[in-house]
Amino acid sequence: MSRKVSIARLATGVPGLDAILGGGIPEFSFNLILGAPGCGKTTLAHQLLFAMASPERPALFFTVLGESPMKMLRYQQQFSFFDPDKINDTIRFVSLGDDIATGTFAQVLQRISHEVESTAPALVFIDSFRSVMLEAQRQGDGAISQQQFIQQLGMQLMGWETSTFLIGEYSSDASPPPIFAMADGLIALEQSVYRNSMVRKIQIMKMRGQATRPGMHTFRITGDGVVVFPAVEVRDDGNLSPTSRRREHAQKRLSMGVPRLDEMMGGGLPPGYSLLVAGPSGSGKTILATAFLVEGVRRGEPGVIVAFEQTPSQSRTHTIDDLVRAGSIGLINTRSLDLSMDEVIQHLISLIQSMKATRVVIDSLSGFELAVAPTFREDFRESLFRMIAALSNLGVTVLMTSELEDRYTDLRFSPNGSAFLTDAIIVQRYIEVESRLKRVMAVVKVRASAHSNELREFEIDDGGIVIGETLSEYGGILSGSPTLTLTANDQERTC
Repeated sequence: MSRKVSIARLATGVPGLDAILGGGIPEFSFNLILGAPGCGKTTLAHQLLFAMASPERPALFFTVLGESPMKMLRYQQQFSFFDPDKINDTIRFVSLGDDIATGTFAQVLQRISHEVESTAPALVFIDSFRSVMLEAQRQGDGAISQQQFIQQLGMQLMGWETSTFLIGEYSSDASPPPIFAMADGLIALEQSVYRNSMVRKIQIMKMRGQATRPGMHTFRITGDGVVVFPAVEVRDDGNLSPTSRRREHAQKRLSMGVPRLDEMMGGGLPPGYSLLVAGPSGSGKTILATAFLVEGVRRGEPGVIVAFEQTPSQSRTHTIDDLVRAGSIGLINTRSLDLSMDEVIQHLISLIQSMKATRVVIDSLSGFELAVAPTFREDFRESLFRMIAALSNLGVTVLMTSELEDRYTDLRFSPNGSAFLTDAIIVQRYIEVESRLKRVMAVVKVRASAHSNELREFEIDDGGIVIGETLSEYGGILSGSPTLTLTANDQERTC
């Protein structure tokens, strides 16, 4: 019978990082933190240092090239994770500048070994390790080669049972150095700038013995340090098939909060569905979304609104603003132009869980796409799918609005081909009747439900949306015959 060795994992203290690592940093592992200058390597290293160091787990931090620890700490103490009480107590800083400038590989290794053996740390950091390699290499041939130095340092640090972090300026495009093969973990950071937006990403290229979350994940550097936003995983809970879930949902209905609209939808919106409300500017999309949330609060169903265009206080009714102030509805309101989809999704999921919300409004997809950084826009459709799937797994009902141009003879539901992702679609538009513009509404789709196919006129007054009669009441007065058309990406169909 074989026995598995249990490997303890150290919590990093970095929000979101443990999730993509697969549970934390393996104890006694040999890790590299890689990236170009300015991408956040030293900040991440110090955040790990202060979070993981303790009296039971002391840390040793080596600095190189004459950079004084005091100068480095002057900047790092601006972050909230900095704890001055740990300096020279559980955390000790050692400068290798003089040893590197005058010594060989063997002498540098001897100094590192002496410090580790005399202090017996559980955590060891070397910043920047690449500088150690380059500077020592320029001193000429020493007693040992660069490759031997790497192997001996790695073996000694693992033999000392330390959890080690080497910080280095390496490009992911360059040929990997030999130390990559020895490392147990490779954490790569990168940043890209497009006009006035900056996007930072982190990738776990390697972490032995545990299942890491693949791909690139965005992160920010805030006053609290590094905050990682793991990409949302799309998972099926395995309890019911999609068809079975639709049948179950079809037996229950949520009221939309607009008189006669529930009737048009076949009794209301099934819980857990995603609804797209599409229409041109001023057609009443936000007002419909407001009614949906207010009705939920009235029925004891908390909600969350993500606003990318107008704030609740700018809407026609101040009800949402009042409910947000009262804590009955959660609000995410941003007009930043460098967001990542994962950042928004993580914030939204966190708010949903804390409020136990069951209704979510995203107003609007057009503003959402504009708010994300340009580097993410080409993947907006895929990210939107992941967001809807994640919210569906939480069991919430989602209403999304989409700003579209009304061409009067046809209406495209979604500029980014997202209509097919949703379970239900309501379209709002303008028509001309006797030289006047009137608003009309139709329910285009409600999966697994018999809904009305009527075009109904509606008005907006101080109480919200008031749905009137069908367009048949106007006879042949309409100027043109309205045709509602999905784009090819939305699975071409005419209603």
